[in-house]
Amino acid sequence: MRPLDGITVVTLEHAIAAPFCTRQLADLGARVIKVERPGVGDFARAYDARARGLASHFVWTNRSKESLTLDVKHDEADAILEKLLETADVLVQNLAPGAAARLGLSYEALKLRFPRLIVCDISGYGADGPYRDKKAYDLLIQSEAGFLSITGSPDEPAKAGCSISDIAAGMYAYSNILAALINRGRTGEGCHLDVSMLESMVEWMGYPLYYAMDGAAPPARAGAAHATIYPYGPFPAGDGKTVMLGLQNEREWGAFCSKVLRQPALASDPRFSSNAARTAARAELRAIIRTEFADLTAEQVIARLDDAQIANAHMNDMHDLWAHPQLKARGRWVSVDTPAGPMPALLPPGVPNTYEARMDGVPALGQHTDAILAEIGYNSGAIADLRAHGAV
Repeated sequence: MRPLDGITVVTLEHAIAAPFCTRQLADLGARVIKVERPGVGDFARAYDARARGLASHFVWTNRSKESLTLDVKHDEADAILEKLLETADVLVQNLAPGAAARLGLSYEALKLRFPRLIVCDISGYGADGPYRDKKAYDLLIQSEAGFLSITGSPDEPAKAGCSISDIAAGMYAYSNILAALINRGRTGEGCHLDVSMLESMVEWMGYPLYYAMDGAAPPARAGAAHATIYPYGPFPAGDGKTVMLGLQNEREWGAFCSKVLRQPALASDPRFSSNAARTAARAELRAIIRTEFADLTAEQVIARLDDAQIANAHMNDMHDLWAHPQLKARGRWVSVDTPAGPMPALLPPGVPNTYEARMDGVPALGQHTDAILAEIGYNSGAIADLRAHGAV
C-alpha cells in the first residue's frame, strides 16, 4: 500500500508548477484527475516534440494521471466539477490570477460544501498584494526574486537552465499538501494553501539575502564558480573536458596542494593562506591550477582529486546523464507507457523500501474522459451529448 492510496486529487493545471506537484502526489499513490481543455489540453503538451514526438516538459510532469477534457466555462461544467469534488480530497489549480474564483472554485466558495477539501492555489505572486494580478513565468520570477543578479558571468546575468521557479513552487505545494493531509487526519478539516512562485524562490535565496544583509555587497556573479569560496568551480583538463571541484576548508587546501597540484609549498603561500585570500587572488591561483591540469586528462585529474579526498564531479551533458553509471547501478530508470510508446522515467528520489512508487503512463488528451464521467453518473448517451455540445 502506498501512502496516498485512496486519496483523490482534482487538478486544473498547466505548465510546470502544479503538474510537478500533482505528479509527485501520484507517485505516492494518489489518484490525480487532470482537467484539460477539449482539443488542446494543457498548453505544455505543445511546448516541443522532443520526447519521441511528445513534449519533454509534459512527459516529465504528467505520468500516472487521468486526463479528463472539460470546457470549464461550459454550462454543464459546474455540475461535472461538483460531482468530482464530492469525492475529492485535494483541489489544485494554477490558472490565471482570479480565474478559479470566477469559476466558483475558490476555497471560500467551496469550504462550506466540502469542509474536508484541501484547496491549493499556485500562482506567481500570491492571492493578494499589489502584484497579485501580474502574469508570472519562470524567467520573470527568477528575475523578480533576485536570482539573475547573482547568476551568470560578471558581464552578463544568466537564467537557470531548467524551470527552477516552477519547480520550487511545485515542491512547496507538494510538501504543504502532504502536511495538510496529515493535519486533516487529526482535525477532520480541510484548508486553503496559497503557494506563490515568488515566495518559493525567495526562500531559496536565503544565503545571498543574508550575505547582503544591512546593505552589504551581494555575492558577485562568478559563472559556474562559487562567488565566495575558491577554488570551487570548473577547471579545464588537457583533453578538452572540464572537471568541477570544490574545497571547503584548510585541511582540504593542504591536500589539494600536495596531492593534486603536487606543489605542497603552496599550502603556506601567504597569497593563498585562507579562503578569503584565495578568493581575492583567484586569478593567480586559477592560472596555477590550469597549468598543472593542462598535461592531464579529465579522468587523471579526477583520480588525483579522489586520492586527495577532494570533492569533484564530471561536467556532464544530457547524453552523459542518460548513461550515468551511478543511476544505472542503482536501477533508477524504469519504463513507463506514453502515447508515443514506452519511455524511460526516473524513479522518484527517496521512496522508502516499504512500497514501490507508482509509475503509470502519461495520458493522451482526454484518455479517461468517458470512464470518469461514467463513474460520476453519466451514461453513454449523456456523454455523447456532452461531447456533441463541446462540453468535453
